[in-house]
Amino acid sequence: MTASATEVGCRVIVFARAPEPGKVKTRLIPALSAAGAAELHRRLVMHCLRAARDSRLGPVELWCAPDTGDPFFRECERRLGVSLWAQGEGDLGARMQRAFESALARAGRAILVGSDIPALSARYLRDADQALVRGDDAVIGPAEDGGYVLIGLSRCDPELFRGIPWGGSEALAETRRRIAALGWRVTELPALWDVDRPEDLERLPEEMLESLMPAAGGAGDRNGSGTSRNRGGLS
Repeated sequence: MTASATEVGCRVIVFARAPEPGKVKTRLIPALSAAGAAELHRRLVMHCLRAARDSRLGPVELWCAPDTGDPFFRECERRLGVSLWAQGEGDLGARMQRAFESALARAGRAILVGSDIPALSARYLRDADQALVRGDDAVIGPAEDGGYVLIGLSRCDPELFRGIPWGGSEALAETRRRIAALGWRVTELPALWDVDRPEDLERLPEEMLESLMPAAGGAGDRNGSGTSRNRGGLS
């Protein structure tokens, strides 16, 4: 990385879906209800945005799905000073590539994180940025489930995002292979956990679960298909 690129600084990108009950954290609906799962999603997004802001690495960008129109996103913009961007169409890889290409056109480094990472901290983000400042092309924060919760880049290549098995346990391993094939320097940070399954709730701080009551047991709040429509982290 050149000195001029370092001087341009870093952009921190947070990916998040609108907190619409029944469409986020669907695996948690049996434990929390659709409304409770959506509220937990809101709290997790705010936590990640605060960590990004407190890292003081540079502007924080909230990349929203399906678009920026949800009132929650406007609240984040107002309360935390983040800028709002629409993720747009395509699979997760296409949307991540779009975000990186946009950010790296305006900064020398960019770090992208998911929005369901209770252990994410400003220090973790600063450690990621330092790897890029030292000259690495990429930095990865692995997730315990085989995906990753963070990826930082000082350059972008479509091969990092095309055809990755998102949502599976091989996302991280395949990304490692792609980075090696590109001949890039990479640092891996310690693994973090994300909130995906009901058993993950036991690891959450009490304040994050405060007032989120278990589902009453009726079927009305459950995902009618009985299957997951989302997965945590960036996998």
